[in-house]
Amino acid sequence: MSWFYLLSGLFLGWNLGANDAGNIYGTATATKMLKFTTAAIISSVFVVLGAMISGYGTVRTIGELGDINAIAGSFTVSLSAALTVFLLMKRGLVVSVSQAIIGAIIGWNIFTASPTDMKSVAEIISSWIMNPVLSGIFSYFIYSFLTYRSKKTKMHILRIDVYMKRITILVIAFAAYSLGANNIAKVIGVFIASSPFRDIQITEGFTITALHQLFFTGAVSIVIGIITYSNRTTETVGTRIYRLTPLSALSVIFSASLVLFIFSSSGLERMLNYLGLPAPPLVPVSITQAMVGGVMGIGLAKGGRYLNFRILGKTGLGWVITPVAAGVICLILLFIVKNVFDREVYKEVKFEINKAVIENINSNGISVENFSGARDSTFESHQSFRLFLSSLGYVKEEQLYSIFKSAKLEYFRVDSNFAKSNMNPYVFSAEQINSVMSLHNEGFRHRWQLVDRLKSKSPEWNALPDKYENLYRNKKLNDRIIEVCDMFLIK
Repeated sequence: MSWFYLLSGLFLGWNLGANDAGNIYGTATATKMLKFTTAAIISSVFVVLGAMISGYGTVRTIGELGDINAIAGSFTVSLSAALTVFLLMKRGLVVSVSQAIIGAIIGWNIFTASPTDMKSVAEIISSWIMNPVLSGIFSYFIYSFLTYRSKKTKMHILRIDVYMKRITILVIAFAAYSLGANNIAKVIGVFIASSPFRDIQITEGFTITALHQLFFTGAVSIVIGIITYSNRTTETVGTRIYRLTPLSALSVIFSASLVLFIFSSSGLERMLNYLGLPAPPLVPVSITQAMVGGVMGIGLAKGGRYLNFRILGKTGLGWVITPVAAGVICLILLFIVKNVFDREVYKEVKFEINKAVIENINSNGISVENFSGARDSTFESHQSFRLFLSSLGYVKEEQLYSIFKSAKLEYFRVDSNFAKSNMNPYVFSAEQINSVMSLHNEGFRHRWQLVDRLKSKSPEWNALPDKYENLYRNKKLNDRIIEVCDMFLIK
C-alpha cells in the first residue's frame, strides 16, 4: 500500500513536468529556436540533476506548513493538488503546482484541526507576488541589454542565430536545473515522513539513502510529464500572451530561471546574510508565474501595445482559483478516504498542559493569563486540544501554532553510544557532540525540553543575536537541533 500511496506524488510530478517544465522551453520551441525533442531531453537531464544536488533547500518549508504524519494523508494531499492542476489545465488555465500543493496542505490542516504556520504562509504568499514581479524586471532589462548589443554588433544574422541557439540551450539547462532544485519539494515534500524506501548500502562508505531514492523517483515522474504531455501546454505562455521573437524568448527563459535559482539557493542566502542583506525565503515557487512575469516584462519593454490582457486576466484567475480549489478538493477526498475507505489520514497526537508547558508558552511571547486556574490536563487529539484552547480565548492561528508546538507530547531518550556513532564530526563540533553524550539516558516528554537541556550544556547550541549576518548560522544551528531531536525521538 505504501507504493500505491506514492502514486499520487508521482502523478503530481507528472503534472509538474507537463505544465511547469514545458514552460521552460515553450517560448524557445514556439519561436522555432529549438526542436521539442532537443529541449525536452536537455530539460529532463537537468531537472534530475537539480533535484538530486540542490533539492533540499525548499523541503523544510513544505514540512513546516503541515505536519502530515500518515502516508494515506500524504497520498490524499498530493492527489488533491494533482487533480486540481490536471482539471484546471484541461480547462485551458495556466495553473501553479506550488499553489495547488499549498492549498491542499492547508486543507489537510483544516480537516485535522491542526493550526497553520502563518509565518510560512506569509513567506509563500510573498513569493507568489515577488516571483512574477522579479521575473518581469529581469526580462525587461535582459531584453533591453541584448537588443542594444545586437544592434551594435556587425556579425552576420546567420552567425547571430547560431550563437542564440547555443546560449538558449545553456539557459534552458540552467532553468531546468533551477526547476528541479526548487520544485521537487512539491512532488515529494509531503512524503518525507512516510517514505516507503529504505537505505541501500552499496559499500562500507557509500549508502544510497531513502531520501535520495525518494528525490530521484520524484524527479523521474517530472521527466515523464515532460516527455509525454508538456508539448501540449506551452502555447499559452509561448505565443498567446505575447508573440515572442528568439531574442525575447531567451530573455524570458533566463529571467524565469534566475527567479527560481534565487528562491532555492542556500549559497545565495548565505552570501546575502553575510553581507548584512535580507535574503528571499527558500520556498518552492512557480515557473509558470515566472514565465508569465517574464513575458509581461518583454511586452512592457516593447511598449506594451500588443500584450493580450484578456489572456493575462484568465491566467490571474487561474492563480486565484488554484489554491482554493485544491483545499476544497483535499477536504472532500480526506473525508472519503477516512470514512469510506477507512484509511488513517492522520495519526492522533497527544498534548498536555501543566506548569512547565505554560512557562514555555509564556517564554515564546504569548500571554498565559487565560491559563490561570487551568488544571493539569492531557488531550488525546488535535480537535479536543483546539476546542480547549478556543474555550480559553485562543483563536488566532499564530498563537495556536505556537501553543500546539509547546504542548505536543513526544518522547525522547538520549543514548551516548548512538550519538557518538551517528553525529557527523564534519557537521557537529566536538563540544556539541560531547554535550549530547553527557545527557546519556535522560528522557524528555517535549522537544523544547531536550533543546533547553542542550543549550544549558553548551553555548554552541544557543542562537546568535537576530541580525542579518547571523541568520544563516542560526538556520544551520536549527537544522542541527532538529537532527539531534529526530535522532533520539522514540517512535
